[in-house]
Amino acid sequence: MALREHTHTAHPGLGTTKLTRLTKNTFRSLWPSWFISMNLGLTLPVLLVWSVSCRRAAPSGPSVATPAVTLNRDQAPLGSPIDLTYRFEVAADAHLTDDYRVMVHVVDVDDQMIFAFDHAPAVPTRQWKPGQTIEYTRTEFIPVVPYVGQASLQIGLYSTSTQQRLPLNGTDAGQRAYKVAQLQIRPQTDNVYTVFSDGWHPAETAERNSKVEWQWTKKNATLSFKNPRKDSTLYLELDNPGGPFSEPQRVQLSIGGQALDTFMVTPGAPAVLHKIPVAAAAMGNADMVELRFQVDKTFVPALLNTASKDSRELGVRVFHAFILPTR
Repeated sequence: MALREHTHTAHPGLGTTKLTRLTKNTFRSLWPSWFISMNLGLTLPVLLVWSVSCRRAAPSGPSVATPAVTLNRDQAPLGSPIDLTYRFEVAADAHLTDDYRVMVHVVDVDDQMIFAFDHAPAVPTRQWKPGQTIEYTRTEFIPVVPYVGQASLQIGLYSTSTQQRLPLNGTDAGQRAYKVAQLQIRPQTDNVYTVFSDGWHPAETAERNSKVEWQWTKKNATLSFKNPRKDSTLYLELDNPGGPFSEPQRVQLSIGGQALDTFMVTPGAPAVLHKIPVAAAAMGNADMVELRFQVDKTFVPALLNTASKDSRELGVRVFHAFILPTR
């Protein structure tokens, strides 16, 4: 999900700074003072034109759809979940013969990308029909990045083979990235304080993507969190990527000995995000709440494969466990 906006190295000390943002002081640091005083009036417009002309040109054509994105909340702390509803009104004369991905860039106040939510649309674009409206909702978790403040969402449709973007009907922020929504990113400390207590193995990350992190449970595990003292929703994303089981595992959640929810986890199936209502009354009056996990079947990799040195008892793999109070 790399940023596809092309930039140019203006000077060894500037890296990939966009020439359109160079200030007068920056030019003074790059060129002799006599050159600036004589030529700044001419140089700046020329370089601005050069910056624009050097960007990758996209083929012209009619808009294929009108995009829109609606957020279920306009403020979200780092690490918290957010629901994004995507809507594409397909143009009456649109005929898409390829499956394009949806580009979703979240950018800062300087239009620099902070993170991205690129994905395949719920209905492949080659199945979109003229005049049809495509609408679907996805839950995403705000990555924990070194940025808080105002952010904007920019959307596009691009080919994975050519990286070429399609023209859409909307406010173009440049290179067919269209402005669709605003989001205030708040500090992670605004979230409900949560601790992976007993029964958890240390956090791990994916080999090819360090942003994907999880923790394995043992047969029994406890998640502790500060009592929000209001009705809340538990966001719990988990899976089991393999194991010896031919049948699903049963996971039971409880608070204070009272069952909260029970569901099945199918080994080898994609991770599932559960959204579980938690009533304020179920969390009691204590300052901290203990949510207990019970997994009916566990396995030890070293006992399944003599070549493995992993002697851990593994239950299920948890990617996200988050308590979101009702507003």
